[in-house]
Formats: sequence, structure tokens, C-alpha cells
Amino acid sequence: MQQACKFWDRMAKRYAKRAITDEDAYQKKLQYTRQYLEPHMDVLEFGCGTGSTTIIHAPYVKHMRAIDFSSKMIEIAQSKIDQTTDNSVDNITFEQSSIDDFSAPDQSLDVVLGLSILHLLENKEAVLSKIHNMLKPGGVFVSSTACLADTMKFLKLIVPIGKFFGFMPLVRFFTTAQLEASLVNAGFVIDFQWQPGKGKSVFIVAKKIS
Repeated sequence: MQQACKFWDRMAKRYAKRAITDEDAYQKKLQYTRQYLEPHMDVLEFGCGTGSTTIIHAPYVKHMRAIDFSSKMIEIAQSKIDQTTDNSVDNITFEQSSIDDFSAPDQSLDVVLGLSILHLLENKEAVLSKIHNMLKPGGVFVSSTACLADTMKFLKLIVPIGKFFGFMPLVRFFTTAQLEASLVNAGFVIDFQWQPGKGKSVFIVAKKIS
């Protein structure tokens, strides 16, 4: 965990300046997500990075709580709020925390967002179970995930070397089918799924039925 924090702290400024790779796909994911957001909702985003997506969604809900284990990412995210001149983002709380350390009462959240993060987790199954517990019945988990075992298996040889030398983070390899199975095993029903193209991240909205 400490090594991962150091890696993302180093990457924070560069990450904040990086352009979105596929703007059209990003905008579609925002649109799909907003279909599940309502003004009364309490929302958590974990692995929020520098907070751009959090800030975009905030006007559509009651409260956004956004966490990231990188202190530098959170500093940049908070600075974006501090620089605003209106109250459109006064319902956001940014916190430095990993999803493993984060605590919320069971059935207290309407929506959880985990974008470009599941493949970076040590144990996604444990995290999915935790998310399921935190969501209210009928609540949704929105994710966008790089399923690298579908198309980029060669990286499985490179990543451990990069991680050892500190220039790559922990990366887990699984297929789209395996991700779907993990969600179902955690108690979710997949309500919506979309992939903008071969090798692209898979966007899934998974619903907690009970």
C-alpha cells in the first residue's frame, strides 16, 4: 500500500494535466451515470484521483464523498473546489483514504462510483462485497474497468518488473467475463453494460437488489 501511495503521489501532477484519451466515450459514460443520479442521493467515489468526475456529478446529487489514498491527488482535487467562485460544488467532501480503510454504515449510500480502479485493487472481491454492504437496496455501483486479460495479456509479464522498480503500480489481470462474475458473486445484478470498442474499458452499472 505504501509503495502504491508513493507511486500515485509522484504521478499526481502529471495525471492532472493528462488529456482524456477518448473524450466521446468519457462523455457517454457521464451521461449514462447521470441517469442513475437524483437530487436526494448520497454518493461515494473511491479512487477519485484529482476529482474531475466527482465535480461534474456533484450538481446532480445531495452529497458527494470522494476518496483517494494519494494525498497529492486529494490536494489537487481540493484545490479545484477552492478555486471555484460559485456554490455548484459545495456538496463535495474530499478525503485521503483507501477503500479498504474507508468506513460507512451499511445501507447508507445510494450510489458508489469506482472508475478506472478495480484492476488496481489488491482484492477486488472483498471491495465489491464491502460496496454491496454500504449500498441501500436498489442502490447502484458504477464502474469503468480495464479488463486487461481480454486483449493485453503481454502486460502480465511486464507489470511485475515495473512494480518492482517503482515505475508501475499494482495491476490485476482479469477478463470481462470474470469481472461480471465477481459482481454477480458479490450480490449485484448487472443493469447496464457498455464498451466503446475492443480493448477499451468496460462500463458497468450494477444494482443491489436486496
